[in-house]
Amino acid sequence: MSHQAREKNSNHLHDHRHGDAEHKHYFENRSQKVLAWALGLTLIFAGVEVLFGFLSNSLTLISDAGHMVTDAAALGLALMAQIIAKRPPTAKNSFGFGRAEALAAFVNGLLMLAVIGWIVKEAIQRFSSPEVVQGGTVMLVAGIGLAINIVVAWVLSHDKESVNTKAALVHVMGDLLGSIAAIASGAVIYKTGWMQIDPLLSIFVSLLILKSTFGVLKESYHFLMEGVPHHIDYIQIGNDLENISGVLSVHDLHVWEMSPGYPALIGHLEIEDISAWPRILESVKAMLLEKHGIDHITLQAEVAELEEFAE
Repeated sequence: MSHQAREKNSNHLHDHRHGDAEHKHYFENRSQKVLAWALGLTLIFAGVEVLFGFLSNSLTLISDAGHMVTDAAALGLALMAQIIAKRPPTAKNSFGFGRAEALAAFVNGLLMLAVIGWIVKEAIQRFSSPEVVQGGTVMLVAGIGLAINIVVAWVLSHDKESVNTKAALVHVMGDLLGSIAAIASGAVIYKTGWMQIDPLLSIFVSLLILKSTFGVLKESYHFLMEGVPHHIDYIQIGNDLENISGVLSVHDLHVWEMSPGYPALIGHLEIEDISAWPRILESVKAMLLEKHGIDHITLQAEVAELEEFAE
């Protein structure tokens, strides 16, 4: 059987029928226009800022240019991840490709750490050996960069659902801070000639970006490792399940996110009477949806041995 035929024959296996969860494991209606616009604007100015960063010999402007280049890579990865995430499940990827976004977000965070390390290294060297910086050029180019970053941040802020878009937004916000620092650096150098302000502000901005970068890495890592969603109390879920009439105990319970914002649950429930399972299952579904916002549920009923509980 050909690969295409196998995929066609497996399509019904991914279907959700009456009573199943609403989540489809892929982002059917997500648009790439937001990231495409942001990527286009960033790429255009990234080249300009890289060029003038080296021509003006400003480390602050070069660091801001580095942020812009990293932003372009981040946005490119985010765009690619969203395209992949829209693909429906296949015979080899039954959960779909929603985790591609978190993976790209994690890679973006690692790239930003590398950029921060390079900036700090260069800044430390320039403290002992200051270099002449063209303050006027720095102010002009950084001012244009600030305007571009504000537009890109505004565009990205319209996508509030994607963890990967949030990661890309962190890059842009970091670059926005870099533009402000570059303007301040250029102004001080232009007025006073104090060259050390350039590496000083570079380190300051890098430390600010570092905090946001760790946040992105922590969030995407937690998702990739299938951690319990932050807004869900795992222990409370177990207690609520055991309080359902007819349920004796709960074990092998797992809660994670199928894709950002869509929690799922699997587990085993020990019950007294298998004939009561339909009623118990309906009660469990209603409780999990109402109290914990979970509608993607897979539960296995097990009839408890009476001797075990008689002890």
